[in-house]
Amino acid sequence: MTIEVRPASVYEDVRAVIGPKSPTASVCFCLSYRIPSKLNNELRGPARGEYVAELCRAEPPPGVLAYDGDEPVGWAAVAPRAETSFARNRKIPHVDDLPVWSLWCVRVRPGHRKQGISHALIEGAVEFARAHGAPVVEAYPLDNGEARVDLTMAYAGLRKNFERAGFVHVADTTSVLAGHPRILMRLDLR
Repeated sequence: MTIEVRPASVYEDVRAVIGPKSPTASVCFCLSYRIPSKLNNELRGPARGEYVAELCRAEPPPGVLAYDGDEPVGWAAVAPRAETSFARNRKIPHVDDLPVWSLWCVRVRPGHRKQGISHALIEGAVEFARAHGAPVVEAYPLDNGEARVDLTMAYAGLRKNFERAGFVHVADTTSVLAGHPRILMRLDLR
């Protein structure tokens, strides 16, 4: 298997990985950290998909997709922190005033897990951010040690996967997800 990571500019491929099963659902599409909560709550059913389709047409697109051949098998959300709710989040500290990029969601489709795709997504998201001028990429993964994490809540990523990609722990946070603390990790691209 050869995994290729590309910008998430094809809406149908993004929908295949992070879209809800029902087009009338008002969940996911990885919008909760990308847009203000009021807008996130207002976007219902097909309007969510239409919003994401616009993001896919924008420059830069909203993240990266991993492909096995022509099949989209994974997603990573990455964008300038200033364009996300992490810019205002009180639970995740700002370390400095650098225009960092945030990498906050890594998702691999069922049937494709345990094949190294999440690692390829993290590396691909870093390269995407680097190509768009990011001086630093931040992530806010779970610090779960060896404890199991519910796959639904593992979207934030795991500390060990980010360490493997060269990220370092720079701060604790007061954010907790699925019973596990989240930490702030960074990879300096300068």
